[in-house]
Amino acid sequence: MSQVQEEVASPSNFWVRLVLFLFCALAALICLNVALSALNTLHQLDAIEAERDNWQSPMQVIQALGLKDGNTVVDLGCGSGYFSLKLSDPVGAGGSVIAEDIRRLPLAILWARALRTGKYNVHVRLGDLDDPRLSPNSVDAVLISNTYHEFDSPMRILDHIRQALIPGGRIVIIDRTPHTTVEKTSAMREHEISAERVEADLHQAGFAVDARSQDFINRDPEGESWWMIVAHHP
Repeated sequence: MSQVQEEVASPSNFWVRLVLFLFCALAALICLNVALSALNTLHQLDAIEAERDNWQSPMQVIQALGLKDGNTVVDLGCGSGYFSLKLSDPVGAGGSVIAEDIRRLPLAILWARALRTGKYNVHVRLGDLDDPRLSPNSVDAVLISNTYHEFDSPMRILDHIRQALIPGGRIVIIDRTPHTTVEKTSAMREHEISAERVEADLHQAGFAVDARSQDFINRDPEGESWWMIVAHHP
């Protein structure tokens, strides 16, 4: 019996194939739409971060970390990877950037960005609220950018970092300076913290503070000022 005769004899086969074809076509369209949306998101991030370069002073932050070729550096609370990608070149192909966050979506975005830009020494890692999951004595430097104010248990985090850092390893923290203006809402104040408080935490956790720049960033696009603290594990 010919193929045409088989389809006439079994009309259900035709409908099954049609449904499968339509399903596959729909799945392909959905995947294409997701891919285009993801690509558009990556391009938007590139544009936003290019603008951020104008005020964030990323090279000064990287210099403060004192990185060398082959080092392992942690970007704690990395988000979508603004600093993680910039830390890739200073540690070289033999080094490692551990990009840690507690949110899966930013880590997925960073993984795609690292793959797209050839930053193969950037490794994303999902951490816990009070544990970044770092191996003891395995890290040369840690960066905490615009994240310290989010910590529920900062002393636990600092304790884990101290254990992970090699002797002499550096920790650099940058964050927004609090303002006491009445216009500030309580929600806005939750996204800032004083340098004095963080420096006290560092001393309590056993770190030696090397430098504190109260006006590291005098004014960002939102009118906020930022401080930077550099410390090390004795």
